[in-house]
Amino acid sequence: MEWHDLRDPNDRELDALAERFHLHPLHVEDCRHGHQRAKMEEGADYLFVVLKPVHMTDDGEVDITDLDLFLGRDYLITVQEGHCPTVRAYLDQLHSTANTARADQLFYKVSDGVVDGYSPALDWFNDAIDQIEDAVIEKPSPSTLQRVFSAKRGLIELRRALSNMRDVAGQLQRLETGLIQHDLLPFLRDLYDHLARNLDMVEMQRDLLSGAMDVYLSSVANRTNQVMKVLTVLGTIALPSIVISGLYGMNIKGLPWIDSPYSSEIVIGLMAVTTAALLAVLKKFDWF
Repeated sequence: MEWHDLRDPNDRELDALAERFHLHPLHVEDCRHGHQRAKMEEGADYLFVVLKPVHMTDDGEVDITDLDLFLGRDYLITVQEGHCPTVRAYLDQLHSTANTARADQLFYKVSDGVVDGYSPALDWFNDAIDQIEDAVIEKPSPSTLQRVFSAKRGLIELRRALSNMRDVAGQLQRLETGLIQHDLLPFLRDLYDHLARNLDMVEMQRDLLSGAMDVYLSSVANRTNQVMKVLTVLGTIALPSIVISGLYGMNIKGLPWIDSPYSSEIVIGLMAVTTAALLAVLKKFDWF
């Protein structure tokens, strides 16, 4: 069994391998153009599979690359597009045991390593959602809202990759070909189950983010209501004093105590009494 592990899709060795193993030009073109959808296609005497490795960048972005595989009866060609440290380290580790495995067994191991690489990304989103939920309850802010939108965009990208990968795993289970032995079918079903479980996890995380968004909007609305309530109470408390001072400020003759030498003290006392009475009424209605 021969394993040709190419790290650059533009490597001239890919042309030599394509001529040697009669690879279709469109499959070679797919390797070199990148950003393909995860898929499985049958060649003349080989299978062409595009996998979507995922890893999280340092700034919390979802980086999805391509890993192209050509599976023949006695050979496997892997072409890595982009830089995915997790998959690269896993492929380097497989080189030590590659010579003792069949081509289809090595194909499964590579696919399983790509699927296992989704777990760290899902764990990262779980931690990020926990932090977002705490933030929207304790101190909602526009930066928190931006984190919610960023996480939702990342989950959309991850969901698209997972759904296509699940379709590929389903096709491999139903495929009738001599390139994959029957003893690998249970392992391929397990691969499909892992992808389905990861996809369910992504859906749950999207629901949690939607709930966090609702909590954020409710928190902002409650804060606005509290501010309006305080302003309303302050304006209501000041209303009696404004009315009384407005009446006595117009110098209208005939008002009580207008000619009294203690008119100022009486008016101030009247303001205080009416304000205290109003506060008692508001307290009775539990406004504050």
